[in-house]
Amino acid sequence: MSNNEVFKKLRVALQLRNEDIVEIMKLVGFNIRKSELTDIFRAEDHPKFKKCGDQFLRNFLNGLVIKMRGPKED
Repeated sequence: MSNNEVFKKLRVALQLRNEDIVEIMKLVGFNIRKSELTDIFRAEDHPKFKKCGDQFLRNFLNGLVIKMRGPKED
């Protein structure tokens, strides 16, 4: 299963909109535009398809943890 497929399944399971994902990514200091997200969710054979890299997915998961649990306490 590719990172794109994992990301799509998380988006559907958690009922996230593009705006929600942008806010989650901001929590970890990773800025992304809605248009870039659209490219990640495209079909692989689409000319504007963008591969979801390991770093992107890792940042999304870290941001999701912060959103759900709150910031890490030191």
